[in-house]
Amino acid sequence: MRADDPLLRILACPLDKGPLSLVETENLLYNPRLRRRYPIVDGIPQLLPTSGEPVSDDEHERLLKRIGAS
Repeated sequence: MRADDPLLRILACPLDKGPLSLVETENLLYNPRLRRRYPIVDGIPQLLPTSGEPVSDDEHERLLKRIGAS
């Protein structure tokens, strides 16, 4: 999946239904509101609620820098 993929505009977090940010170099989608990451396996986003992994405070800050958020 790439940042210009039109699918990104319609993908949503399965828990809060909000938008997800692509971390292209790490092959994952990130929800900074819930601090959960979702893997992309063989180009397919894994968006089941159980597929999401919580991240630590340090990981959250690192991912925010990767997606360009403040």
